[in-house]
Amino acid sequence: MKEKRIYNFNAGPAALPLPVLEEIRDSFLNFAGSGMSIVEISHRSKWFDDVINDAVARTKRLLNLDDRYHVLFIQGGASLQFCMIPMNLLKDGESADYVNTGTWSAKAIKEAKILGKSVRVAASSEDKNFSYIPKNISFSSNAAYVHITSNNTIKGTQWAEFPDTKGIPLISDMSSDIMSRRFDAKPFGLIYAGAQKNIGPAGVCMVIIRDDMLKRVPATLPSMLKYSTFSESNSLYNTPPCFSVYTIQLVLKWLEETVGGLDKMEEINRKKGAAIYSLIDSTAFYKGTAEPDSRSLMNVTFRLPNEELEKKFIKEATENGFGGLKGHRSVGGCRASVYNATTLEGVEALADFMKSFEKKNG
Repeated sequence: MKEKRIYNFNAGPAALPLPVLEEIRDSFLNFAGSGMSIVEISHRSKWFDDVINDAVARTKRLLNLDDRYHVLFIQGGASLQFCMIPMNLLKDGESADYVNTGTWSAKAIKEAKILGKSVRVAASSEDKNFSYIPKNISFSSNAAYVHITSNNTIKGTQWAEFPDTKGIPLISDMSSDIMSRRFDAKPFGLIYAGAQKNIGPAGVCMVIIRDDMLKRVPATLPSMLKYSTFSESNSLYNTPPCFSVYTIQLVLKWLEETVGGLDKMEEINRKKGAAIYSLIDSTAFYKGTAEPDSRSLMNVTFRLPNEELEKKFIKEATENGFGGLKGHRSVGGCRASVYNATTLEGVEALADFMKSFEKKNG
């Protein structure tokens, strides 16, 4: 491990690709020959225009987005989108369908209801403690949109295939698995992702919105809460989080030019998931918390025989250079977040540590 860096399995903020961090370090005092740092240049300068335009272009190439889609960078994290979506896209007298698969879905539903919007929970996995992704869902034919959370960081579940909404615009919180695999973006009216898990640092949310959804934005909303404000200004209506956008641009560049695109990234991610899940399935010492057909390739959640062993596991893992393995405070247990920047080498090293720990304590 270079520079005495640990293997980072934090759930977010999370690991960033080492080449990206090195490029930031090497250019931090003099960005692009400007004589200034990226955190000092004007957001109205050509230097930053090049950064944000390249980030948009790379996003569109990686996700194969056509000209109907706009890539926006909005502050407030994914959590602000929980209210911005119904404010912008759900008109009075309309209803939207939501699928509740855990904490973040529940928060999105809560925010829509606070606004007095009509929300129908079309399906939920709460009956089994959010350990699975619902199937064969019947959506309302007149729903304005269908909202899902593509990957659930706390419970360790993920949509292996997105639901067929029969033409109803699909909206997804992809904070923890955007850019991790290839998918067809055409059914999606809006995609949003807090950057700090898979594409950058905290401080910005990427929003991808289709033309037909932009046409729904009411003129009566405050400027900073309207998607059209950001689409019409290339996300430069006010000063954006320049450093966060710059880091996203570098991560996307890494995905395209070093990894080789989303097909290659998905191949690596599947190998990482298999390295840990195959170990979990081979023993009674570790127990996965998600049903096998709903398991996340981004967040591997598991338990040990008792909480004392879990505390010992986390402590010894930390001492051996494996960080961020404590489960979310709301559920306990253990969690290995293996986002794009987490290397296969690091995951295989964790699997070896898990085998060794079981041998000593099983």
